[in-house]
Amino acid sequence: MAKIQSVEPNVADLANGWLKSYNLPYKLEQESLNSEIDKALDDYHSKSGGKGGNRPDTKLLLRDNKLNFFPVLIEYKGYKDKLVKLNADGQVDNLTAKNEPNFKNIKEFAVNGAVHYANAVLHHTSYTDIIAIGVTGYKDASGNLQHEIGVYYVSKANLGAGQKVGEFADLSFLSNDYFDDFIEKVNSLSLSQEELDKLKAQREKEIDISLSRLNNDIYQNEKGLGENDRVYLVAASIMATLGIPGKVAPLEKSDLKSSIEDGNRDGDIIIRKIKAFLKEKNIPKEKNDLIVRTLQNTLTTENINKVVDGESQLKRVFTKIVDDLGIYYKIGLTTDFTGKLFNEMYGWLGFSQDKLNDVVLTPSYIATMLAKLARVNKDSYVWDFATGSAGLLVAAMNEMLNDAKNTITSPEELAIKEAQIKAEQLLGLEHLANIYMLAILNMILMGDGSSNILNEDSLKFDGKYGYKQRDDQPDIFPADAFILNPPYSATGNGMNFVEKALKMMNKGYAAIIIQGSAGTGKAKEINKRILKKHTLIASIKMPIDIFIGKSSVQTYIYVFKVNEAHHKDEMVKFIDFSNDGYTRTNRKKASKNLRDTDRAKERYQEVLDLVRFGKSKLNILTEDEYYENTIDPSNGADWNQSIPIDTKPTLDDFKRTVSNYLAWEVSNLLKQQGNGIDVSGK
Repeated sequence: MAKIQSVEPNVADLANGWLKSYNLPYKLEQESLNSEIDKALDDYHSKSGGKGGNRPDTKLLLRDNKLNFFPVLIEYKGYKDKLVKLNADGQVDNLTAKNEPNFKNIKEFAVNGAVHYANAVLHHTSYTDIIAIGVTGYKDASGNLQHEIGVYYVSKANLGAGQKVGEFADLSFLSNDYFDDFIEKVNSLSLSQEELDKLKAQREKEIDISLSRLNNDIYQNEKGLGENDRVYLVAASIMATLGIPGKVAPLEKSDLKSSIEDGNRDGDIIIRKIKAFLKEKNIPKEKNDLIVRTLQNTLTTENINKVVDGESQLKRVFTKIVDDLGIYYKIGLTTDFTGKLFNEMYGWLGFSQDKLNDVVLTPSYIATMLAKLARVNKDSYVWDFATGSAGLLVAAMNEMLNDAKNTITSPEELAIKEAQIKAEQLLGLEHLANIYMLAILNMILMGDGSSNILNEDSLKFDGKYGYKQRDDQPDIFPADAFILNPPYSATGNGMNFVEKALKMMNKGYAAIIIQGSAGTGKAKEINKRILKKHTLIASIKMPIDIFIGKSSVQTYIYVFKVNEAHHKDEMVKFIDFSNDGYTRTNRKKASKNLRDTDRAKERYQEVLDLVRFGKSKLNILTEDEYYENTIDPSNGADWNQSIPIDTKPTLDDFKRTVSNYLAWEVSNLLKQQGNGIDVSGK
């Protein structure tokens, strides 16, 4: 059978002819559009999986009536059914099952190739809104050219996944007469929360793979860099490349010249950019100086700036970081980015210092659960006395921002509230300096809720704002929501942090995840003091493998109502959540170490509902997994109860036992007869 001939030249001739008739300034494959876009396409991995060499068949840079620029990238194919390949969720299928680029689809399908190019521009330029177009065609039985067009919008808003804009018979929507109407249509596109959540989950998997690849690369190939150095290099690189529109240009890889001139070494250039970034962020001087001083210690060392074969180690590492991670913070992904970074960085080598062994960061889905159990909303004031990478505060901030978006209809009022949430309604304390740096970076990445992340000892904290934003702002942080994953080596497994925080609160709720022994005697005296002023609402037994690879201790979540003494007749909700619906593994090379194997999301929602509303919400969980009972406020060691097992035999038990015995006797007799044994008694 003869191979079907591609008609790509005919398709290109048709589409470029349209563009020419519209008098549009289009550029062909080998032509330059502008240096920024050209460089981005050259830097990005090619369609075949190599480095660089991305060349869309046709490209344009168009501007709407609001003077916003839109790169337009067009890819042509010359076969039937080669327009677009979608995955099961209806998204452009550019990722493999291992969440790595699916170069086969990217190379073979027109839209997939165009979306791939668009992500290069999103990743490596200042453009955040790109139009990706695929055009394919074939000749019908009469020899006439038939064509199909796929038009997708790739942006920061849709996390680079791409959204179909509509159906189009030609490219006239790009012409001066119709482009503004087309952009209006683009701006009206929106993703449902469910779609956005799916995309975020997908991007988070990609982050895990990228972080693992990056950390292994640095560990294997970049000698002389300790754990802290690697963490600080990532923090410095991200700050330097974030930029601030109209004020601080993002640092480009080409800006690092690997010079040996004093004051112009690569480390000097990065430090200058970080200083400019922090200045525009209005970071308080004390915190600003601490950040610069900490990063400077790593960035200005002689070895990392030494030039070998025309390149410093610093430039090489900086390039790896930007290439592997740039897209994720560029699109503003609201996840505990540096928490993932921290776990990955320390996952390869383990902790080099014993005192860090109990610094275990909370998985993002558990952090979100704690924020919801503490009833966080847009008006909450949330604090965390063992902040770590600020993962719990990131989760709380996301809940607060979502509530604000869902309840405030005025754009101006919403913008004011969002700024207030980030600047005034979050407070975190972290005593370890290197982890504190991660927390600051995390909150800066999330839009800067870093204002009140403090490098202080929680047990000596006086409750005051670290950095007030307004003169009329109160001195004391008015906390009404407390979330915590304490270091378990602390007094009472960390219940001393809980006692301290609750004592400083007047109202609200608290949710903590802690080692189970804290509720069975290890923190007995602290617990009794807590119950004199606060109510234990719920005790939730969590899966033992939540912190797999870091810790295997049994943990519980305790939920409190603040400033209301625990009454002896108060019914506490005891929930056995050992089966949360997730299956976890700890394989470094696994594409996915957390799999939803039994309605995990629904189970987590049910636990939230059970804590809030009681047994009427019992659905997936069984009667054996939910139990209500009182505790003795003067005991302090009875917080981990489970449903009692009745050991007294019933009549049914007796009947069942007799029945089983008779069945066993008959079975034995039959077997003996079958073997030729005389069982008649003669």
